[in-house]
Amino acid sequence: MRTLFYIILALLFSLKAYAQKENKLIREGNKQYEKGEFSEAQTNYLRAVDENNNSFNGAFNLGNSLYKQEKYEEAAAQFKTLTQTAPDKPIKAKAFHNLGNSLLKAEKYEESIDAYKNALRNQPDDDQARYNLAYAMQKLKQQQEQENKNEDKKEDKKEDKKEDKKEEEKKDKKEEKKEDKKNQDQKDQQKEPQKPKDQMSREEAQRLLEAMEREDKNIQEKLKKQKTTVGVDIEKDW
Repeated sequence: MRTLFYIILALLFSLKAYAQKENKLIREGNKQYEKGEFSEAQTNYLRAVDENNNSFNGAFNLGNSLYKQEKYEEAAAQFKTLTQTAPDKPIKAKAFHNLGNSLLKAEKYEESIDAYKNALRNQPDDDQARYNLAYAMQKLKQQQEQENKNEDKKEDKKEDKKEDKKEEEKKDKKEEKKEDKKNQDQKDQQKEPQKPKDQMSREEAQRLLEAMEREDKNIQEKLKKQKTTVGVDIEKDW
């Protein structure tokens, strides 16, 4: 019985020592946090959580130090876990509030809106959460409008590409027709009989024939003249 008592007493002292070390690390982290030494503060908060896995304060402050270092995704994951382990509604509201802030900075507006709504469910008089909720809704609307504009631009680009493609196809067809006509002209030219180099044209043949006829006519005229002028020798009687 006495042995059991000493064991329990030792455990109590051990737990107290762990708690003291945990609190000391958290206090040291808080001092660094106040100085803006967020990375150093993160280290001490992590050590505090290692000392006590159930250290809500250490885990909460760890989330804050991550947020201050603009590690919004990590901070959001930390606060999301804390929303499930918060001991009461006011603290749960704070966890949801900080979760909303982290998601807002990460531009995850829909998720941040849900977080702020949960913060208000747990603490309806949180005016800051209400303001942040309205701001997140406005940012979501702007994001959706921008996405719609980007989608419209994509559609316009697609239409432009289609038009360019049509114009290119028209141009290609025009070039094909032009090339086909050129090839056809060449084929037609090849089909035409080629005149021998020494073959005269019809006009040249006609002129030559007329010249020959004139020459023949001249010859006939000369022959006629010769026949009419030829004398007959009269035999003389000497």
